[in-house]
Amino acid sequence: MPFLELLSTILNLYTWVIIISVVLSWLVQFNVINARNELVQAVGRFCHAATEPALRRIRRVVKPFNGLDLSPLVLLLGVHLLNRCLWWYVAPALMRSSL
Repeated sequence: MPFLELLSTILNLYTWVIIISVVLSWLVQFNVINARNELVQAVGRFCHAATEPALRRIRRVVKPFNGLDLSPLVLLLGVHLLNRCLWWYVAPALMRSSL
């Protein structure tokens, strides 16, 4: 079970990276924060590198709706569903097999 807890924690952290990426892009877009700030650039590069491969695949299927990119929402739902499936299906199966 420690492996499942670690995997669940990683998925939860990835959820926060997605949320930070979206909020950061909004703040930069509306000139609330300075995009030339080194910390903002570093966080933005990290979030982009961590989320863009998954978001790019989702964007191929889910096109923007009235100019609104829904791919982060789809990715968040997918990560949440994967996390729930770990605890609803994988964890009970591992418990039964260890008995």
